[in-house]
Amino acid sequence: MDDSRLYKISYYNQDKVYELYAKQVYEADLYGFITIEEVVFGSKSDVVIDPSEEKLKTEFESVKRSFVPMHSVIRIDEVKEQGLCKIKDTKGSNNSVASFPNKRGV
Repeated sequence: MDDSRLYKISYYNQDKVYELYAKQVYEADLYGFITIEEVVFGSKSDVVIDPSEEKLKTEFESVKRSFVPMHSVIRIDEVKEQGLCKIKDTKGSNNSVASFPNKRGV
């Protein structure tokens, strides 16, 4: 396996969108889940500290492997450079999914 690969994973978790960077992402042995391993965070030498990234560091500091339901995944991208891990609120945002109106009898 190529150790230089880096993935950006976006998924829904309790009305929020989590954006993580990880070295390994694959289909889990648990049916309907993906596995995320080796979550990567920014370096401690960064001058600017993002509170949502710090919250994610705390949440995932002792996690070896995460299993995320496939229906919660928004997208998985293989990227060249790491960005900031973050948590975004989905309420009031234009990024939420809405049903297309259905007009019957027209």
